Amino acid sequence: MLYRNFLNMPYWTDRRNLAEVDRFRREFDRLFSGFGDYGKAAVKSGVFPAVNLTQNAHHYILRAELPGIDPGHLNITSADNAIAISGERKIESEEGVRYHRSERDAGKFSRVINLPGEIDPEKIEANLKNGILTILIPKAEKVKPRQITVK
Repeated sequence: MLYRNFLNMPYWTDRRNLAEVDRFRREFDRLFSGFGDYGKAAVKSGVFPAVNLTQNAHHYILRAELPGIDPGHLNITSADNAIAISGERKIESEEGVRYHRSERDAGKFSRVINLPGEIDPEKIEANLKNGILTILIPKAEKVKPRQITVK
């Protein structure tokens, strides 16, 4: 409570202060609008594509959302225990139109996803279907679980 009084900030849960909260947010956005890609689309901020990384006993499975991406514009590499996905999203521009909203950004992107264990880079498979890139990454033999029989 002391820090809110010190900084003269509103109590965020009080409905009477919603206008003040909105004013504060606008001022914050104005102050930081000149710093790089603050508030820009995901393509430039390094969080495109959105990914899920799962694992089973034998593989890591990386799924990335890449709607409208041509497989020829993708580059997937592996190094150490990481997978790098890079490419370019191209959106056709129309001449003589006025945009009312433009949220789909075009341009180059790059993501590096660190994996929690060692992999076998020779057996990695990738498939792009319906805008979802699925990369099947085999675990290294020494990290796979083994069944031990008791004698």
